[in-house]
Parts: sequence; C-alpha cells; structure tokens
Amino acid sequence: MLKTRQWLIKPRSRFSPMALNVRRRRRRRLSMTSLIDVIFLLLLFFMLTSTFSKYGEIEFATAAAGGAKTDRVIRFVKLEADRILVDGALAAFEDMATVMATDKPQTALISLGQNATSQQLIDLLSVLKGIDHLRPQVIG
Repeated sequence: MLKTRQWLIKPRSRFSPMALNVRRRRRRRLSMTSLIDVIFLLLLFFMLTSTFSKYGEIEFATAAAGGAKTDRVIRFVKLEADRILVDGALAAFEDMATVMATDKPQTALISLGQNATSQQLIDLLSVLKGIDHLRPQVIG
C-alpha cells in the first residue's frame, strides 16, 4: 500500500481552519529625525555657499607708456586712505564732481596710496564716471 503524505496545516485560529500560520512582517516606521537633520545640513550648506551680492563691472583704462601728444588736460589724483589730493591740493570726496568739472577734455591719472582700499577706488571711479569730458586712468 502506498502511503500518502498528509501535510498538516496548523489552523491560525479556530474560526478559520484553512488559514496558514504565516508571520506578518511589521513595517518599521521611518525615523523623521534623521531625515530632518539631513535636510537641515543641506539647507545650511547651500546658505553658506551661495552669494547674494550683486557683482558689477566698472571699466577703466590703465595708463600706458608712450609720449603721444594730446589736447587733453592732465589732472593728477592721489587717492589715500583718509584723503584725496587733486593736483596736489586737498579735496573732499563729496566735492570731486565740482573740482573735476570743466568744459575741456581731461584725463584724470589716479594714483593709489599704500593704504587705499579697493572700495575707495570704486567709489572714486563711480563719481568720476558721471563727469563729462573726463577719462580716468589708474596708474601703478
């Protein structure tokens, strides 16, 4: 006689005799704390690496060597940390537009003092840019 195998199925409960005893996996909940930490670090990184300042350009010519004759009036401007000298005379920054204004074409040779900052040079160039018939040149 052949023996038949009988598979024993354990009933899960007495109400459903055909239910298998299969363990259900519980889904682990995702921890939001670590996700918030990563988002905060990314936010901090992008805040520190991005720049919000606006870049601008100011065109100016540098003085070149040469002895070409010109009909322009040459004005010498010495920019120092605490004062501005125009042709050897002390001038206030606020009065630069009136001091340099003439009807004749002129070239302003700007010499930088040892402690002059680049911001002071940019401020001076922006004032001189508004004067008609004036061409500023920065020298060594």
